[in-house]
Amino acid sequence: MILDYETLKIIWWLFVGVLLIGFAVTDGFDMGVGTLLPFLGKNDEERRVIINSVGATWEGNQVWFITAGGATFAAWPLVYAAAFSGLYWALLLVLFALFFRPVGFDFRSKVDDPRWRNAWDWGLFIGGAVPALVFGVAFGNLLLGLPFHFDRDLQVYYTGSFIALLNPFGLLAGVVSLAMLTMHGAAYLQLRTEGEICARAGRALRIAALVVIVAFALAGIWIATGIDGYRIVSMPPAGSVFTPLAKMVERVSGAWLANYSAHPWMLIAPVLGFGGALLAMLWSRAGRTVAAFLATSASVAGIILTAGFSMFPFVMPSSTNPASSLTAWDAVSSRRTLQIMFWVVVIFLPIVLAYTAWVYRVLRGKITVEQVRAKPRSLY
Repeated sequence: MILDYETLKIIWWLFVGVLLIGFAVTDGFDMGVGTLLPFLGKNDEERRVIINSVGATWEGNQVWFITAGGATFAAWPLVYAAAFSGLYWALLLVLFALFFRPVGFDFRSKVDDPRWRNAWDWGLFIGGAVPALVFGVAFGNLLLGLPFHFDRDLQVYYTGSFIALLNPFGLLAGVVSLAMLTMHGAAYLQLRTEGEICARAGRALRIAALVVIVAFALAGIWIATGIDGYRIVSMPPAGSVFTPLAKMVERVSGAWLANYSAHPWMLIAPVLGFGGALLAMLWSRAGRTVAAFLATSASVAGIILTAGFSMFPFVMPSSTNPASSLTAWDAVSSRRTLQIMFWVVVIFLPIVLAYTAWVYRVLRGKITVEQVRAKPRSLY
């Protein structure tokens, strides 16, 4: 099957979105668990239960993040170049925060010293909370537009700073992201633990879900009333090869809501975002832990899709030169590259999903204090 270039561009926008959602749904609850670790575990044994609830799967979950980065490099090289250079310090902060995770998991319980273990507990907190916050701040700034532009030779210039990313709307988006993944991690803990830890996780889930609903609503109101979106005025045919500078773009109030008017079915995304969080609160209180976890997964997917649907076809808007904005039409690799990678994904993604499902099936069940006491050396 030979697909035309325009179709391949849309497919790869969807593929990258699937990878981002896969990362947020799987590794997201790992980050949420790390964020909750110092607060829900009241002693060393309880904290070991919390750590071991994700200990067997967190490395595999993080592969989604690496794969998303690789897919961006291969499918959207201009986005990769502009983002990884312009957002260098933000990405470096995420990288250094993530360093705490493998070291913390492996070395925390090697030394039987409360100070040592407590220090690594806070290290795992940093490894969970900081990336969750920074990812949200990054998405918030994408909606605002980033200060970069291309010259005639497509050399990218970024004129912003790390501090400038910490603007009010970016921080609000960071709160949405942090609360969303904390909610998701609490749902996973409620599913995998029992007793007091399970009860505390349920309370944390309901608090985080309430923050998600309020912050997500505030962000939506802000976008509708106070943030200019981007709109393509003219460009070459979507199925042709052209550079970002070949199009004309304008900033317009309410542009980020235009796709919902043109395609009402896209409203399913914010409905999932709000509805998933609300149902998770209700099902958590009712003790339906599997349903609550599925609801938080739907909420995570819905919130990410809301950002994607709002911006489409924009991927990385430019605030300093709107014509330099990168879109799904002009930031992509060649047709041959997209075609080859399409078949790679079609073949291998189902295998990865099947393997992941099998792993979770094998490792299902509760993690208890008794298990930690019985295997003090073999568990984290």
